[in-house]
Amino acid sequence: MEPIEILIAEDNPKDYEFLEQLLSDWDEEVRITRAPNGKDALDIALTRTNPLIISDIQMPEMNGIDLAQSLWQAQPEARIVFWSQFKDEMYVRALTKIVPPETVYGYILKSSPRERITSAIRTVLLEEQCWISPEVRKVQGRAGHSLTALSDIEYEALLDISLGLTDNLIAQRRYLSRRGVQSRLNSLYNKLGLDQEQFHCEKVGASFNLRNRAVAVSLARGLINAFEMEREEKDFKTWFKRFQRTQKAKEPPTQLV
Repeated sequence: MEPIEILIAEDNPKDYEFLEQLLSDWDEEVRITRAPNGKDALDIALTRTNPLIISDIQMPEMNGIDLAQSLWQAQPEARIVFWSQFKDEMYVRALTKIVPPETVYGYILKSSPRERITSAIRTVLLEEQCWISPEVRKVQGRAGHSLTALSDIEYEALLDISLGLTDNLIAQRRYLSRRGVQSRLNSLYNKLGLDQEQFHCEKVGASFNLRNRAVAVSLARGLINAFEMEREEKDFKTWFKRFQRTQKAKEPPTQLV
């Protein structure tokens, strides 16, 4: 019987060693390959038929979600167990958008007991059945509910205010009018359960800043996190430099007197 080939995408050496030890205790013979980031994992997985993968989500070069999306586009039969210390709604939300029909995958938290992690991996990679951590299922319910799940444009608005963009800059970046920006933000606030009346204080006659409150609530829900915002910051800076060049090119030439 040929050994089972499992690719582990994990940048943390201690976490990799844990998985390596866990898999070595199986009765089956397992051949393990390690990739220290999502990009290397994708390159290796694309050379295999029906690849079996255990992947962290937060990794350098390419995160686990982007790895899965690229791999599933080429090989929808690939089976992936996402194992992460995070159950952030932003990751659960992203996964619901990229999992192909009838694709088998799993999501297990690193904080889970060893037996549960083993069960999750075996269920997905060997028994070809989906396995989702109970804690993650709760987040899935919220991410999939029509009254609380953010649409793409609402999520886009959340990223923009998290980056500190003004209405004018959001309008330029997203090709919107100021009214269009306000409409998106109001829709975002409603989905997050925020309104001016809720945070109005009669005695001081002031309200909370809804933008800041939206970011705080989103952090608590796991809709955004510092790791992924680093990437959003890079994307924004790239756009802003291009925008500045465009604005400079529109300026009338200086006339010499």
